[in-house]
Amino acid sequence: MTSAPSGPERGPLEAGCLPGAAASSASPSEGCGSPALVSVVIPCHDYGHYLPQAVHSVLAQTHPDWELVVVDDGSTDDTAAVARSLIADHPDRRIRLLRQANAGVSAARNAGIAATTGRYVLPLDADDVIAPTMLERTVAVLDQRPDIAIVSTDVSVFTDDGLPAQALQLPAYDKDLLLRRLIMFYCSLYRREVWQTVGGYAEDMRAGEDWDFWIACAERGFTAHHLHDALFGARNKDDGLHVEAAENDLAVRARIVAGHPTMFKPVTLAWAQAVLAQDERECLADDRVPDDILTRAADMDQFLRVVMTLQRSARLQHRHIQRLERALAERNDPVPV
Repeated sequence: MTSAPSGPERGPLEAGCLPGAAASSASPSEGCGSPALVSVVIPCHDYGHYLPQAVHSVLAQTHPDWELVVVDDGSTDDTAAVARSLIADHPDRRIRLLRQANAGVSAARNAGIAATTGRYVLPLDADDVIAPTMLERTVAVLDQRPDIAIVSTDVSVFTDDGLPAQALQLPAYDKDLLLRRLIMFYCSLYRREVWQTVGGYAEDMRAGEDWDFWIACAERGFTAHHLHDALFGARNKDDGLHVEAAENDLAVRARIVAGHPTMFKPVTLAWAQAVLAQDERECLADDRVPDDILTRAADMDQFLRVVMTLQRSARLQHRHIQRLERALAERNDPVPV
C-alpha cells in the first residue's frame, strides 16, 4: 500500500488556498501557513447532492481547529461547483477543493491526506455525516492517551426517507476480534503517522479497503480505543452496495488475508492464496473455507441482512402511514362547490 503519487498522472487538477481564508488553510508546499490540528478529507465521486450535508456536519463541530479538503474524484456531476459554492459561502473556514481523474475512494483519500498537514486525520465520505462533538470527543482521547493511535465510535445508520436513525453499537477494540470481523468504521480519527507508516489505503482494492487499513495498523503495532457513542452517521442508500459487499465478502477477505500473512493462521493463508490463484469458485465453497473465515462471513452476512430488513420494514410502515394520512385528509376536505 502506498500513498497517491504526485505528478500529472494522479496529482490534483485543481488546488489552492480558500479565498479570503486564514493562511493555515493549505499545506506548506502552497506557502499558506501553519497546519490545523485535524485534517478532514472528503472524497466525492458523483455525490454532489450529498456533499453539502457532509460539509455542514464538519462546519458544526464544537472543536474549531480543523481543515477540510474535498477531493473531487473525477465526478461527472456538479461536485466541483457544489464544493466551490460551499467554499465561497464560508470564507472564514479552512476548506479546499482538489480535483483528480477518477481513481477510486482509496486513491482519493490518499491524495487528500497527502495534501494536508494536520496532526490527526479523519476520513469522511461525501454521503455521510459526523455529530457536532465527533472531533472534540475523539481528539481528547488522542491528546490524553499517547498509547492510542486510533479512535473509533459507534455508528448511527440513517436513510433519505426521514425515518429515525438506528444506532449500531460496536464492541471495544480488540486486535483478535478485528481479524475476525470489521469492528471499526472507516470514519475514525487517527494520528498522521499511522497513515504514513502503513503507506496509505490500498488503491487496488474496490471494497474492504478500510478493514485492510485497520489490519495493517494492528500489524504495525498501532492500537485503537472505541467510544461507545454514535458520533458517526452512515447513510444507507439501499442501492445494492451492501448486497454486493455480502456477495463478494469471501473474496475480499482472501485478499486481506493474503496481504497480511503474519496476522493469520497458515491454513487461512493457504486458502486465501488459493482463491487468489484463480481457483476462486472451488475455494469459496463452504466445505473448503476455513472455519474462522466462514464464521466471519456468516456474521457479516447476518448483520447486513438484519440492518436491511429492519430498514425496509420501517420504510414500508412509513409509506403506509403516509397513504393513510393522505386518505384521511382527502376525506376531511370540504367538497368544492
